Amino acid sequence: MGGQACVFYGAAEFSRDTDLAILSSADNLERFRAALAGLDAESIAVPPFQAEYLHRGHALHFRCHHPEAAGLRIDVMSAMRGVAPFDVLWARRTTIQTTDGDQYELLSLADLVQAKKTQRDKDWPMLRRLVEADYLQYRPHPTPGQLTFWLKQLRTPVLLVEVAVRRPDFAADVARERPLLALAVAGNQAAVEGALALEEAAEREADRRYWQPLRAELESLRHARP
Repeated sequence: MGGQACVFYGAAEFSRDTDLAILSSADNLERFRAALAGLDAESIAVPPFQAEYLHRGHALHFRCHHPEAAGLRIDVMSAMRGVAPFDVLWARRTTIQTTDGDQYELLSLADLVQAKKTQRDKDWPMLRRLVEADYLQYRPHPTPGQLTFWLKQLRTPVLLVEVAVRRPDFAADVARERPLLALAVAGNQAAVEGALALEEAAEREADRRYWQPLRAELESLRHARP
């Protein structure tokens, strides 16, 4: 669900980490423990590896020491702000098979975009590139689902105006959820840019509020460590 997923979707992001969304059931966490053992991975930060922290929305952090993965960091989450539960994520995942036969299960593009709506500065340019890449690839013959996705998630003013002006019927429907589309249908690119900035600021603030109690809990855990 991180940088490697972005690469597969055509919005390249260099990353030394592997970010995973996992099912936090007891059986699956035992399988994950076995995988970590095979990688000679150790926990490198609070919270400790316990299901309760995953359920509450924390991330777990590990560093691998196996010679074939030395230094690789693995970050794991099971619940994320504004993102569907794991069973829904799994049902609508994207499966990619490489030419050498390796298979990768990725968050769907829509779920990956939603997961990128954080406080972190680096996530917003990547979110923009992810949706741009999808739009530019499928623009000639979009499905209704793709049109709706672009209208909900495009963050490039000129492209958002383009699709809204071309398909005002779709834009009018989605505008109930995203009011700034009225500005896009009118072709007011400057106003769209300002509205997008306000939209981003609201998401950043929502993420800050979401993480505030979780960060307080992490601080308590850090102070309690021997």
